[in-house]
Amino acid sequence: MKNYAAKDLRNVAVVGHGGTGKTSLVEALLYNTGAISRLGRVEDGTTTADYHPEEVKRGITVHTAVVPCELEGTKVNLLDTPGYADFVGEVKAALRVVEGALFTVCGVGGVEVQTEAIWDWAGEMPRAVFVNKLDRENAEFDRVLQELRAKFGANFVPFTVPVGAADSFRGVVDVLGEKAYLDEGKGEKEAPVPEDLGAKVQEYREKMIEAAAETDDEYLMKYLEGVELSAEEIRAGLAKGLQEAKFVPVLCGAATKNLGVKTLLDFCVRFLPAPEAKDGPLSALVFKTIADPYVGRMNYLRVFSGVLAGDTSLYNSTKEKTEKISQLFFLRGKNQQQTERIPAGDIGALVKLTDTTTGDTLCQKDKPVTLAGIDFPEPTLSIAVEPKTQGDEDKLASALARLVEEEPTVRVTKNIETKQTVITGIGETQLDMILERFKRKFGLEVSQKPLKIPYRETVRAEAKVEGKYKKQTGGRGQYGHVWLKIEPLPEEEFKFAEDIFGGAVPSQYFPAVEKGIREAMNEGVLAGYPVTNVAVTLYDGSFHPVDSSELAFKIAASMAFKKGMQQAKPVLLEPVMEVEVLVPDVFMGDVISDLNAKRGRILGMEPTGKVTKIRALAPLAEMARYAIDLKSMTQGRGSFTMNFSSYEEVPGQIAERIIKKAQEEKESEK
Repeated sequence: MKNYAAKDLRNVAVVGHGGTGKTSLVEALLYNTGAISRLGRVEDGTTTADYHPEEVKRGITVHTAVVPCELEGTKVNLLDTPGYADFVGEVKAALRVVEGALFTVCGVGGVEVQTEAIWDWAGEMPRAVFVNKLDRENAEFDRVLQELRAKFGANFVPFTVPVGAADSFRGVVDVLGEKAYLDEGKGEKEAPVPEDLGAKVQEYREKMIEAAAETDDEYLMKYLEGVELSAEEIRAGLAKGLQEAKFVPVLCGAATKNLGVKTLLDFCVRFLPAPEAKDGPLSALVFKTIADPYVGRMNYLRVFSGVLAGDTSLYNSTKEKTEKISQLFFLRGKNQQQTERIPAGDIGALVKLTDTTTGDTLCQKDKPVTLAGIDFPEPTLSIAVEPKTQGDEDKLASALARLVEEEPTVRVTKNIETKQTVITGIGETQLDMILERFKRKFGLEVSQKPLKIPYRETVRAEAKVEGKYKKQTGGRGQYGHVWLKIEPLPEEEFKFAEDIFGGAVPSQYFPAVEKGIREAMNEGVLAGYPVTNVAVTLYDGSFHPVDSSELAFKIAASMAFKKGMQQAKPVLLEPVMEVEVLVPDVFMGDVISDLNAKRGRILGMEPTGKVTKIRALAPLAEMARYAIDLKSMTQGRGSFTMNFSSYEEVPGQIAERIIKKAQEEKESEK
């Protein structure tokens, strides 16, 4: 693969809902440029873009693949992205490094939920639509076109129209060129426009010319005066209008039948914008990191300015680290082709970098620059994991470290209170695949455990209690004696004070008393959860001039505190989260009802664009699976964030169940 100037490059993210045929379309585009000699099939696991084991097994795209094809002196970098909501991070990363987005929409299913989400993420980026699968039963181009207009309100302009539909679909008409490309049994052949489509083609061609004219004052004047624009003026106007996102071209076909694909390829080369040529100092953004089984860690990157050369040192301005660059590669799916340089505008890969991960900027140390990163969504679905085999803890730690490098939408935490290792991701499918990957790559089998909620215990009343520790075993004994006052402290976690008169307890033992209380607070009297929001005052006691010791006073204080907890009306507290849900108005009633059923309290609602933001407080215990519940309630259109707010008392009956369960678990451990 040779080096191309920026003007001869096209970077295109192929995006859309799962199952719309993105990977099959990319395969057909490769085939039509001679990059591959036969069409692979998703069902057989033989496509160029879907080559990872989990993709072959499930028949879906999980990882964005860089798949370039070359046509007439132009290189088109196609980024084949996942279509399932669990892998939105891959889509957002791809959109960050391209100049255009090609949406695939199913001719049967029409505009589906993930297409709507990606449409919003693409912002003002130039976009085009390919209506795919027109050879399927119930496929209908005109219906999908109307749906696009109704959903997005943009100026959708057909560049191609289908000839026939479903079983009778046999090709497309190029509206601007006024030529048909029909399947004659041995691939598409050029043919005249069918008579029954003549009027429609003329209508759409007029819309195209109008869209081209509106991009330039001179063109518009000629158009309004009835002067025909030249072919070059129309092409230039359309390219400019697309770059400024003033309209959205719509093309169509059937990727698996290789119909409408050549016309789409020609469109990409002629109309999609080239990267802006930037000579300046080097700047490149890493948008994906994978662990390649043969070459180790591999970073996919887009060069935004300057030229990236091999056998040099670069500066990671995000992490403030220097990296030694050795080999550079161009990619085509899993295939790597070594290159000496990657120029501005192009996409390639580096291997074996030490500190660089997704979202980092690489540049020259003497001319540092930091590019805007990637806006990844926050993960919201958590699972707890532990190795099935004792002794595999180190193997699990290694697998988790690799996971965090590869998956920017995953968080790994070790909850000190619950002693659980927690993986938080976007959805169930993503988390299932992570566990499969552990087994395949590391030979590591893990068990998935229910998430433990970090409850707390506190008191609701005041108690005065005595603790005495006295032990005589011959020789010097042990003696510690305290009186403690325990009371609620809503505003602070813990406060210790002493109010001793007359030296009843010498001051040298105060720290030991506090230490004994703090240790006792680690395990409450109801269900063994840590104690919080208590004030303890040491107000009396006694000591022995020979037998008293710090240990004795620590034990006495611990005994007194546990007894006092029992008397001071102990209660169970639970973590309450502040939740913000973004949801289309049509689902708002269901979401609010569900939050109420989860013991939530609605704080307010406010419209934000196309959706409403619902603010609420809800117990963490009820929200552990909320990512799944919300997806189900809103057909995947809702999203939410959740942050810790405070601890609140658990209602009586629920507290009884939690305490009973904790006691049963304690008994079973004996």
